[in-house]
Amino acid sequence: MLPVAELHGVRPGELTPRILESTQPLVLRGLVADWPLVRAARASQQAASSYLRRFYQGMNVVAMLGRPEIDGRFFYNDDLSGFNFFPANVRLDGVLAELEEHRDDEHPPAIYVGSTTIDSCLPGFRSENDVDLQGRDALASIWIGNRTRIAAHYDLPDNLACVAAGRRRFTLFPPEQLENLYIGPLDFTPAGQAISLVDFRQPDFERFPRFADALPHGQVAELEPGDALFIPSMWWHHVEALERFNVLVNYWWRQSPGYMDTPTSALMHAIMTVRDLPPAQRAAWRQLFDHYVFDADEHTAAHIPPAARRVLGPLDADATRALRAQLLKRMNR
Repeated sequence: MLPVAELHGVRPGELTPRILESTQPLVLRGLVADWPLVRAARASQQAASSYLRRFYQGMNVVAMLGRPEIDGRFFYNDDLSGFNFFPANVRLDGVLAELEEHRDDEHPPAIYVGSTTIDSCLPGFRSENDVDLQGRDALASIWIGNRTRIAAHYDLPDNLACVAAGRRRFTLFPPEQLENLYIGPLDFTPAGQAISLVDFRQPDFERFPRFADALPHGQVAELEPGDALFIPSMWWHHVEALERFNVLVNYWWRQSPGYMDTPTSALMHAIMTVRDLPPAQRAAWRQLFDHYVFDADEHTAAHIPPAARRVLGPLDADATRALRAQLLKRMNR
């Protein structure tokens, strides 16, 4: 696997479209090195925890908790009928205390607070620790835990992941490696996104032989406190937190308007309505999808007067709302 391309010297107010619209991952060394949280974390775990407690006002968070035997890997159980961890609604200061209590354990329980909205949980934090995304409407989240492993998954939004404490290793694959990553169930997942069933630390090439074909296309980045990684939409990424205490802040945003539905809905609907058709019918629908979706351009509906194109014309918020209502009416017959 190759190292992810790196940029040095970029400051939080200097994120250009070249970076934020890249179609390849980019490491931004030292992007948030001057954040107060990063400085506190460099001093000690206790200093970082104390800094976070300054902003905490009592909101419960969802923590994922696993026994020491899972070795930090949050995953399914053996037959994929459930998971090897359990979620708990707890106070964040309690999680921080638990992480401090187990800091010196050789085999600690796995503790992980993921994807917690910063503005709700830690109001005021971003006034001291933030980046300028040039007007993009981003969701800022915080991730806190000990040594954990999160299976490879993709996200629809673009992602800027900033390491504030500890170290993280990201292993990334481009979207076209989908068939070589052995993805698990789409509708029963550990945290919302479908994941690779391959254990990246100890790949089972007998069970997952095509994973060997994916490896030459992989990219790896190891981030220190203050470093950041830009992950383009739809890139598969496996995330390992490498220290006894790790904090990551990330920003998600979409390049499409907010009124657009997630394409995952279209995928699930196509599985329900198209996948099991007879082969000839499925091929015909492939032609329709290619014509109206994947190969659509200014010529697709050029033969129809603009005022009569309806869904074949440009969609705005009102048109999308009307189309959604029409779809819901059809589905609820």
